[in-house]
Amino acid sequence: MPFPSTPDERDRPWVMRTYAGHSSPAESNALYRRNLAKGQTGLSVAFDLPTQTGYDPDDELAAGEVGKVGVPVAHVGDMRALFDGIPLDGMNTSMTINATAMWLLALYQAVAEEHGHDVAELAGTTQNDIIKEYLSRGTYVFPPGPSMRLITDMVAYTVTAMPRWNPINVCSYHLQEAGATPVQEIAYAMSTAIAVLDSVRDSGQVPQERFGEVVARVSFFVNAGVRFVEEMCKMRAFTQLWDELTQERYGVQDARHRRFRYGVQVNSLGLTEAQPENNVQRIVLEMLAVTLSRDARARAVQLPAWNEALGLPRPWDQQWSLRLQQVLAYETDLLEYDDLFTGSVVVERKVAELVEGARAEIARVQELGGAVAAVESGYMKGQLVAALAERRRRMESGEDVVVGVNRFEATEPNPLLADLDTAIQVVDPAVETAAREAVAAWRAAREPEPVRRALDRLRAAAGTDENLMAATLECARAGVTTGEWSGVLREAFGEYRAPTGVAAATGGGEADATLLAVRERVRATGEELGGRLRFLVGKPGLDGHSNGAEQIAVRARDAGFEVVYQGIRLTPAQIVSAAVEEDVHVVGLSVLSGSHLQVVPAVLRGLREAGLDDVPVVVGGIIPDGDARRLREQGVARVFTPKDFGLTDIMGQVVDVVRAAHGLDERVPAPA
Repeated sequence: MPFPSTPDERDRPWVMRTYAGHSSPAESNALYRRNLAKGQTGLSVAFDLPTQTGYDPDDELAAGEVGKVGVPVAHVGDMRALFDGIPLDGMNTSMTINATAMWLLALYQAVAEEHGHDVAELAGTTQNDIIKEYLSRGTYVFPPGPSMRLITDMVAYTVTAMPRWNPINVCSYHLQEAGATPVQEIAYAMSTAIAVLDSVRDSGQVPQERFGEVVARVSFFVNAGVRFVEEMCKMRAFTQLWDELTQERYGVQDARHRRFRYGVQVNSLGLTEAQPENNVQRIVLEMLAVTLSRDARARAVQLPAWNEALGLPRPWDQQWSLRLQQVLAYETDLLEYDDLFTGSVVVERKVAELVEGARAEIARVQELGGAVAAVESGYMKGQLVAALAERRRRMESGEDVVVGVNRFEATEPNPLLADLDTAIQVVDPAVETAAREAVAAWRAAREPEPVRRALDRLRAAAGTDENLMAATLECARAGVTTGEWSGVLREAFGEYRAPTGVAAATGGGEADATLLAVRERVRATGEELGGRLRFLVGKPGLDGHSNGAEQIAVRARDAGFEVVYQGIRLTPAQIVSAAVEEDVHVVGLSVLSGSHLQVVPAVLRGLREAGLDDVPVVVGGIIPDGDARRLREQGVARVFTPKDFGLTDIMGQVVDVVRAAHGLDERVPAPA
């Protein structure tokens, strides 16, 4: 087993974080300072979707999304406010940012410089893994080639200028959320790392004798599911493969450079809306997967909150998750022992099985031309959609037990949910208005000439092979906004729409009696209406979490619908246009970002204005009960939330909705 970390690192508590940020830089700053006062030892910044996808708060596409899933950062002034009173030279800051990672790192450096800090002493991480954005999370902007250039430039820059910074955090977390098996999670993460390291090596920006320093600054961000024994073995397999890969492919001889350094957030997809109190024990068990094995222990851990399937957690909920880590690290004897699993025949056998499977899948990706080619061809995305479909099939059939969902469903009333309106945090709608006004005021108050010069330099550099970090730093210092920086690069690089993976995916397993019955209802209803039923699945707004929409599309197709699915990040007008052009019978909207009260009514208005009053709309997402009532009052036919886990049952309800909209009898005529 390779030497994973120095003894003092393995024998002291890991960096403890909570993933946080919402509403505004000032409110997020107050939250960070409270969390640090409670014993949190690092920061993990959540940015809102406009920031992640390169839009200012007053952009049309930002409507309904500002401050919802994270903090809006539109310029260096926002970054100042976000870290006000927090000593950046003594902080380990993780930023979950990808397409615009170079921009956010430049803003962070600019603020550190204003504080008088030595940039070379800044410690932290930018996620900066664009491959997994194409596969699962959806906050990509540019095509793969230019995106890889941005990553390469950041890696080359930080190795010299910010040697304690991790410029990329290869992220398998969202791959598991998108359906990846442990073998796929390992293989696709390693394939991403190969693509990045090859790109840096081939760019010629880092001399060969310093390439070990590049490898040493590549970190990973993994997922840990509730099958915690298998997940622990997965981490040991990761450690073994990374040591092999960096030594054999890149010739890194220093064992310290080959350490597998990773942080983790335990699984959020497995958190349930039904009996959410059970999520606490799920989170604890998942944490054990990445802390029990000393030789493969996480360097940083952040835990979700028990109520994330209901909505945005409150500060108290985040405190509970922090306390779970602190009890394990400070009250138990976990850190007093050598690795508990060394010599275990069972563990060694499972690790060997995972390593063998991952090697084979890595080889398959390399045969396709590497991770970028496997994204562009749709291979990896199709594999993930199919794997998630199979996972859902097992859950729906009861083959995989989920306590409180498909077994042991009887329950006492939950006092934590006595007042649903206060069981989660709600972002004030005034946040978006304030952010729009603030960015307009910022533009009006700044000096225009430095902004013009900085953007011109960025534009010129984008047309060459010059490292873009210097031009980006000039933009940050001049007061350029997130949308302006991204806009120049959109002009230079173009935009991209990744394959959805739906066409190649199957629903998994044979159709059961329930699916066959729904399929017959779909056929018969279509016959009554004069043609095959057409179901438009839409993802409005900037929300890129497409797993649910893809699974709905796959199951709808298996149920006999003709499915129209155009991928993520559509405006309400584009969804309405597709409904008109495709002459659909029903529209399904998937919204997970909290913007449902803005984007769904916009689609409803558009359909009415287009004369499609008879086309019903159903909505799925993390939608509190009160919001669901409001949506139904505005005309939504059905609202589905995570507790509605039976996709075939959902398909049956969609048929009911179509029949009701056309005044058809509840009973479907028997086949001729």
